[in-house]
Amino acid sequence: MKFFEPRPDRRRLSWWEGRPGYLAADVAVAAVCVLPALSAGGSPWRLLAFLVALPTLLVRRRFPWLPVVAAPLFCWSWGVLPVVVICYTVARQWGLRWRTLLSFLLAAGCTVAEAWDPGPNYGILYQLLVPPAWLVLPVLAGLWMRQRHTLVDALRERARQAERERDLLAERAVAAERRRIAREMHDVVAHRVSTIALQAGALSVTAPDERTAETAEVIRSVSARALTELREILDVLRHDQQETSDGVHGVQSDGSVRADVAELVRDCVASGGNVRLNAPAELPVVTGAVRRAVYRVAQEALTNAAKHAPHARVDIRLAEEQGELQLTVTNRRGGRRPSGHAVPGSGYGLLGMRERVTLVQGTLRTGPTVEGGYRVHAAFPLVSTMPTVSEEPV
Repeated sequence: MKFFEPRPDRRRLSWWEGRPGYLAADVAVAAVCVLPALSAGGSPWRLLAFLVALPTLLVRRRFPWLPVVAAPLFCWSWGVLPVVVICYTVARQWGLRWRTLLSFLLAAGCTVAEAWDPGPNYGILYQLLVPPAWLVLPVLAGLWMRQRHTLVDALRERARQAERERDLLAERAVAAERRRIAREMHDVVAHRVSTIALQAGALSVTAPDERTAETAEVIRSVSARALTELREILDVLRHDQQETSDGVHGVQSDGSVRADVAELVRDCVASGGNVRLNAPAELPVVTGAVRRAVYRVAQEALTNAAKHAPHARVDIRLAEEQGELQLTVTNRRGGRRPSGHAVPGSGYGLLGMRERVTLVQGTLRTGPTVEGGYRVHAAFPLVSTMPTVSEEPV
């Protein structure tokens, strides 16, 4: 739950619990009380006393004791309806307390004194009991409203507490799932990659020819780098860390986006790929998040090209155009893949690229080319803008 500062107009209405409707209701109550008093006529002194006591009805929610003090003036001037309002107000604001009882006794005494008639038409018990009995109804109504308000507040607090507990349980579930994923990655993926690295290292030593040794060394180097990146990912999963590095995990370069992509291209070429990089010597300095996004998009595009168009030429272009860093990866039509050697994919390659680009407020377009190849084009703004991502043929 988030709590915000009240608006200025709400602060000005703090005496009425920040609700304009309460202020309008109090003004209406004061008007209903004053109209009969004005039309009844009578002594000017009584009318003046009533008008002096009338403003206390407007601030009765913030200062309930003010209309209680003014109750004798209401009763002396014309106080039937104002006294009813006073009894309701003190019961509503204070609840079942001794202050409410004293206020009721004061209002009842003033009502009895105002309505006292020593004539033979009414008995003494009638005059002592009947006028105060009319004041019991507003007191009961005020107590009921007080209890209802307390119950609603308790229910709201329980709802807020339940929401906080739900968020806490969700965070615990996410943390437990992250640790479970980290364990699975460590026990399965790390073990498999370690086996590949060890076998490739042994093959590079015992290779029958130089070409096989070079290929085995490339496999060993890539596997070792994958283990390094995997170890950093496991640390993030286990300790709930954020990516704070300015560079790309596992990539050794001079700190520029061009050097990162060039390192990726060298690895692909060493593995037998036909990859060409077209980039100027100087590119603008970008943030670490953009560097990681450029590298991962290029890496995923090269991986997809190797899987779906093996041995086809891949062109990577990096350039600064229109205030954006443009990355274009285009592969030509590939040859037929040999049966039984297809590399399984996760199915989340394009989705991962889209998420990467969206996080840095860039744009992404992917689609087939006229020549039958495939193109991935990503634009990363050098100045922060609103994120727009689309996927369409280029």
